[in-house]
Amino acid sequence: MALSISAVVLLAIIVFILIKKSGLKAPHAIVCVLFGFYLASSTMAPTINEVTTNIADMVGGIKF
Repeated sequence: MALSISAVVLLAIIVFILIKKSGLKAPHAIVCVLFGFYLASSTMAPTINEVTTNIADMVGGIKF
């Protein structure tokens, strides 16, 4: 659950920065959000969740 909330916050910050700095228009951001909702309810959602969890585990396992 913490991973999901962190990912949502990170993506929200990225979208905010893109809107402010890179000229991403609000309608484009809304389309991206709607696409995310539809993608989350598709059959690909478990695979996407597994891939992002594996990437987060891999990044979290990096030792400096």
